[in-house]
Amino acid sequence: MWDNHKLLRVLSNIMFLLVAIAALYVVSLTFIKPIFFPLKQINIQGIVGINSDNSGLRHVTREEIEYIVKNDLTGNFFSVDLMKLRELFIEVPWIRDVKVERKWPNGLNVQIEEHQALAYWGSHAQVNTYGEVFRVVMDEKLPVFTGPMEASSQEVTQRYLRFNQILAPLEQSIAEINLSHRYAWRIRLENGTVLKLGGNEIEERLIRYASVYNNGLAQLSQDKNLTYVDLRYPNGFAVQLPEAIQKKPRESGAKQQT
Repeated sequence: MWDNHKLLRVLSNIMFLLVAIAALYVVSLTFIKPIFFPLKQINIQGIVGINSDNSGLRHVTREEIEYIVKNDLTGNFFSVDLMKLRELFIEVPWIRDVKVERKWPNGLNVQIEEHQALAYWGSHAQVNTYGEVFRVVMDEKLPVFTGPMEASSQEVTQRYLRFNQILAPLEQSIAEINLSHRYAWRIRLENGTVLKLGGNEIEERLIRYASVYNNGLAQLSQDKNLTYVDLRYPNGFAVQLPEAIQKKPRESGAKQQT
């Protein structure tokens, strides 16, 4: 057969034709609106994440979605690259996760989960309810988390949620929570009081603070919030009174240990 030059030319032409057809098909998917099974419907739905009570989209705009659909969506019902489309949506700052599925015969279902901002991470980022750091522009009042590295954000988030549970009966809330390089914890409450927890028995120390606050610490403040409470002592804690109270004559002095 290999000596049959006519047959070889026919086979060569057939192979060239097949390659050309395949190339034209790829080009048509990229630059030309597909004729068969075109995508006509894109259904966008907001999905609920953890610690969220609404399923709508609050931050992702219609313009951001339309831009991706008009400029980056290529192919037809069968050829559209769902993974690539998902990656394009993920690049939108407020989007945390996306699920993209085909909907027969000519549509796509796009389920979008937004970041639910729980706190600021330092001064340059935010933390969502999963403890993940993300970056958007916002001016909402939220607690501030700080730590030795961004990888600490999930642990700080877990501690924050637990600390809030302990402080809830006192109607005190956290304005800032810090994890130091030495792995010591410090809380600043909304009322300005700083709670120093140290690095060991963190929850136990905060529970002890909550258990004696109303029957002891609240009386020390005399309508002025305490400057700080150092809970790192094994059998008690040290208290610094507000400056206005320190100036008043007191038999026990400005600092007290319980």
